[in-house]
Amino acid sequence: MNTEKREKDYWDKVDIVLRPVNGLLTALAVGLLGYYTSNIVRQQETRDSNERVYTELMSSREQAESGLRKDMFLSVIQIFLRPEKEGLDAKMLNLEMLAYNFHESLNLKPLFAHMDRQIVASSERDKAGYVTRLNQVAKEITTRQLLLLEQVGRKFSRTVDFEKLHASPGGVELDPEKLTLDNTEREFTVSIQDVDMQRRELRVELGVRTSGEAATTQRRTFHVGYYDFPMIDNTRLSKDQRAALIVNQFGEAGADLTLVYFPGSYASLKEKVSYDEVVEKLRMLGQTQ
Repeated sequence: MNTEKREKDYWDKVDIVLRPVNGLLTALAVGLLGYYTSNIVRQQETRDSNERVYTELMSSREQAESGLRKDMFLSVIQIFLRPEKEGLDAKMLNLEMLAYNFHESLNLKPLFAHMDRQIVASSERDKAGYVTRLNQVAKEITTRQLLLLEQVGRKFSRTVDFEKLHASPGGVELDPEKLTLDNTEREFTVSIQDVDMQRRELRVELGVRTSGEAATTQRRTFHVGYYDFPMIDNTRLSKDQRAALIVNQFGEAGADLTLVYFPGSYASLKEKVSYDEVVEKLRMLGQTQ
């Protein structure tokens, strides 16, 4: 009886000592939990606020840039639409502004060709200088686009000998080349059918044979010159891919060509992905998951 009483007194004392400690620990745990929770919430709110401010800032900047480009485009294009005669120098300057600022979204080939015809028909003494200047602008735009496309795609170059072309009524077929992009191998063949020395253009037939697909070759015949830019003037291939032929140099004896094979996402802004390609991408994505 006395032993039980002594044990009870002992545990009573322990309970008296630990009860306030338990309360203190509970209060401390609740306080720490509340502090860390509020800290996490505060950090998340700060991140959300920063992201919102950044998004609004970038959106405002893009809108301002779009508005500026729109105003510049309208003011420049009106120069070519005015009924009164403008000098070649003024038209060349406005063409350069259009080309350097809108070459990724506009098909400027008709404007380049129109300017070329105006130079030929003009009474200016320095016609050759204007033609050189026009071709130089076209080459710079082509080089800019090619530098971007070759970083994400593949390319090869060939040389056309006009003497051999004139001696071959059926045209000249250049050496084929196999290129692989995104695990898709294609063989490209370029046949030169004819040459227009005055317009500095080649009539070519492009053949594309894809490994693993039906044993048929996709063929397309077209003209290519200095004013055909790869992001705009290209051939649509399967799996949302593109191929474009570029004239690097055009002289009396021959021409240097480059074929670039690149993803369709890097084509011009005016290019729209077909619904079949969208469905194919979704199907392939579903298979990988």
